[in-house]
Amino acid sequence: MLPLVAAMVLTLLIPYAAQAVHDTGIFQLDGDAQTSTNTAGTPAALDDWDKVCNQVTGGGLAGCGTTAVTSGATAVSWNAEPNPNSSIFTGGGSKDPLDINQWAWKDGAGGLPDKDNLEHGFSVRYSAPPSVNCPAGTSPTCELIYFGSDRFDNSGDAQQGFWFFQNRITLGSNKIGGGTGFSGVHMNGDVLVISDFSNGGGVSTISVLTWDSACTATGKPFGYCADANLHLQETSDAANCATAAIPGDPFCGLVNPVNGVVAPWPYTDKSGNTTYLQGELLEAGINLSLLPNVANECFASFLAETRSSTSTTAELKDFVLGNFGNCVATMSTQVSNAGPVTPGTAVHDTATVNGNQPSKTPSGTVTFFLCGPIATGACDGTTNVGTNIGTGTLSGSGATASANSPDVNTGIGLDPGRYCFRAEWPGDANYTTPLIEYGGTNGTNECFTVAAVPSSTSSEQTWLPNDSATVTSTLPLTGSLSFTLHQGGDCTGAILRPAETYTLSGATSPVTRSTTNSTVSVTASSTVSWEVVFTSTDKRVTGSSRCESTALTITN
Repeated sequence: MLPLVAAMVLTLLIPYAAQAVHDTGIFQLDGDAQTSTNTAGTPAALDDWDKVCNQVTGGGLAGCGTTAVTSGATAVSWNAEPNPNSSIFTGGGSKDPLDINQWAWKDGAGGLPDKDNLEHGFSVRYSAPPSVNCPAGTSPTCELIYFGSDRFDNSGDAQQGFWFFQNRITLGSNKIGGGTGFSGVHMNGDVLVISDFSNGGGVSTISVLTWDSACTATGKPFGYCADANLHLQETSDAANCATAAIPGDPFCGLVNPVNGVVAPWPYTDKSGNTTYLQGELLEAGINLSLLPNVANECFASFLAETRSSTSTTAELKDFVLGNFGNCVATMSTQVSNAGPVTPGTAVHDTATVNGNQPSKTPSGTVTFFLCGPIATGACDGTTNVGTNIGTGTLSGSGATASANSPDVNTGIGLDPGRYCFRAEWPGDANYTTPLIEYGGTNGTNECFTVAAVPSSTSSEQTWLPNDSATVTSTLPLTGSLSFTLHQGGDCTGAILRPAETYTLSGATSPVTRSTTNSTVSVTASSTVSWEVVFTSTDKRVTGSSRCESTALTITN
């Protein structure tokens, strides 16, 4: 139960000197919803709920009281209940210490106390440079969230809660008891603000809690555990933004202090008034940078709830649920070498995932695909589906992580042509939206070209050298006539062809014989020589020899 630990953490407010969330000059926490009626804050703040309404609806409502939008808000939410009986909690599982998948809701049921019936819920977030009025603690920026609601009747105190979910939370369709479930679950670090404001604002208590699965029960296992799954960060029973005695506040809130405060959007209360009676509008703000470990969280959904009391185990009554921040990552890709590369030169793709939550590093695996050869276009998964080439595991720090694909074009390589990558990431627990990147229609940064390995051709004509020799004498010729082919022109070089020998027996002079070379060729630029030797076996006739040098010139 929250009151058991409230006294313990109240002292956490003491060290802050100047941190007024209501006088940052950014948003008006002044008990009304119109920018034009800034009644509090020094310096005068630029925005109020009418601008948030117009920014969310795009002027689509009958009117938000202005055509202006916020001055640089990083997230906005403004949601209207269709009618007083819309979407209320039902069932015993609809309590803050229980996970969202145990909550249940029903529509058109009625039966709520009119004071617990919400008509609108709204929130806005800013990221501002640190200053005296907007301290950032250890964070690089001052992270501010403002939120509020209006209700159907002011016949009792406003005991409300406001959840900021990191996951996207929506109404489900599954049955839980007599109601319908929600889609989505809590993450550690989700923020719950519980407020208790009397109609006139005389009593103003705010407690800030975070979802912490380490907490098992009140005070267990840590003193800061307000209940199962709820970590009490801070609380104050003097959290009225209008209290002049507060020198600075990390969080505060207030209700409209008088009757007749203008509702800038269509609004009708139980009494038929179109302006707010005292206490029908509640607004508050938190400097997230002054809370441990939540300044960098991105909140995808926002829920305003009414409750039976400020106890953490209070029965939840009505709610308004809407989207808030765009808590998604982006992915970029880059091919390692756009080429042209030759077959066998390794190429890979790198996918880089950038989140928008500095403390949440994208994780998991990226699947890569390769298309090609394709002359134009990209590996888009539709026109060009490609082949799954494997996965890479994301690694990094902060909000950025990268993964490399397996190498392609290795070994003998790919056929020549243009190839393109595609990267697909299914998301993770922090960034649930799947991402696909292929470089757009032209495959920018995702394509490479494989070029054929160049070749060269040279030619040199060859010829088959042959020779003929004539031996003369006054007597008949008996013996042998041999032809030996040598490299070079002096018959001393390497033998290119074994001797071809003819036998002569009483041959009548002159005797002519020719070689029959048909196998040994030489290039046209080579010089060869024939060694011709006549060996006489007739003692009356001497032997003789000749070296015949041959060089061939070919004119193409």
